[in-house]
Amino acid sequence: MKKDIHPATNETTITCTCGAVYHTVSTVKNLRIGICAQCHPFFTGEQRFIDTAGRLDKFSQRYGGMTTTRRGKPKLNATAPAAAAPAEEASA
Repeated sequence: MKKDIHPATNETTITCTCGAVYHTVSTVKNLRIGICAQCHPFFTGEQRFIDTAGRLDKFSQRYGGMTTTRRGKPKLNATAPAAAAPAEEASA
């Protein structure tokens, strides 16, 4: 391995806002983080639901009511004459 190409590593204390403290080795001294394995909802099993209905209501208020319309080819009119029906074959 080449000499003097790797950054210097130090013993580091990682502190979370929940109060958890981890001791490890890193190139940065004394890290402070906002979320860790002790307080993250995935690891704690805590469920947090996002208010998607509220977001949709806010969007429709801001940009007007949205209506669903079908894009693409228009539907055939039911009263229009059908295309030439295939001739029925007579059985012998």
